[in-house]
Amino acid sequence: MSESEKKLARLRSEIDAVDAKLLELLERRASVVRAVGELKGGKGIYRAEREARILRRVAAQSAGGALPSTAALAVFREIISACRALEGEVRVAYLGPPGTFSEQAVRQHFGHAVAAEPVETIDEAFRSAESGATQFAVTPAENSTEGVVGRTLDLLVTTPLRICAEIELRVRQNLLTRAAKLAAVRRVYSHAQSLAQCNGWLNRHLPGVERVQVGSNAEAARRASKEKGAAAIAGQAAGALYKLKALARGIEDDPNNTTRFLVLGDHDPAPSGHDRTSLVMSAENKPGAVHGLLTPLAANGVSMTRIESRPARARSARWEYVFFIDVEGHQRDAKVAAAIEGLRKRAPFLKILGSYPAASS
Repeated sequence: MSESEKKLARLRSEIDAVDAKLLELLERRASVVRAVGELKGGKGIYRAEREARILRRVAAQSAGGALPSTAALAVFREIISACRALEGEVRVAYLGPPGTFSEQAVRQHFGHAVAAEPVETIDEAFRSAESGATQFAVTPAENSTEGVVGRTLDLLVTTPLRICAEIELRVRQNLLTRAAKLAAVRRVYSHAQSLAQCNGWLNRHLPGVERVQVGSNAEAARRASKEKGAAAIAGQAAGALYKLKALARGIEDDPNNTTRFLVLGDHDPAPSGHDRTSLVMSAENKPGAVHGLLTPLAANGVSMTRIESRPARARSARWEYVFFIDVEGHQRDAKVAAAIEGLRKRAPFLKILGSYPAASS
């Protein structure tokens, strides 16, 4: 055996020893988690604030190490997911079918040791969690290119569910098809938002090709898999599911194209140290009402990160609007609590949608 072969054998032996130690530590972690689960009596299996703190610590400790932080986070998400499952089953409804970006968001946040249950509409995802058929629902809320998902916002006004986490998913669109080259593509299927996100690329590379809107990107991939000359704009998961090849990758017009998803359930996370609070409120129908409504935020030093107006669907007057506001901090924080109290005195209608850990950038 050469000197290099001996060195390689020693290094592989060292890897085997490290693997054995890792497994020992994982078994130890699992035992502790089981003990925690017994103390909790099967309640509160998912704690958004606790998981957020663990992942932030991993990100900080792995920064600059041999293993990239993104890889370390991916590993620990699955460790958390597997150990969470030891306490009990977690069921999550999402906008299906399998292969959608919504499913990808579920896996990114909860890991693979959850029962991810696809439903056909956003309304069904809400109903699933409201009825207790699942503990949580994951729904898209807004896209950095195409703006808000109106149906999600409208349902937030009346649902008893609370926002308990948010997920920011970097959306990479691909042109998936059975065709061998672009010239053979005669029709492109995709969700309306995905078509809009890739409008520039389609104009340059497939001008004049028919664009057909369907209910989801996974449905687009299914159709493309059965039709000659058809392609789908979708994620890699949908391509793998329907055995389509990617003629082009990353075709979204915005290189930072990101979709924000909300995790909804009967769960109020405690402060995690880096939180966001979402509110919805109405304003009086008079000049300066919205400006006055926001005064308590400035007066208490609370930073507003987003404001979005929507027609008040539950109201009879067509000109009445509600305003969705995100602020930095948790509703238990003194400044945020004081600001909310000030808002209650000014807003005819106010609802706290939830306080939850802010998604890591």
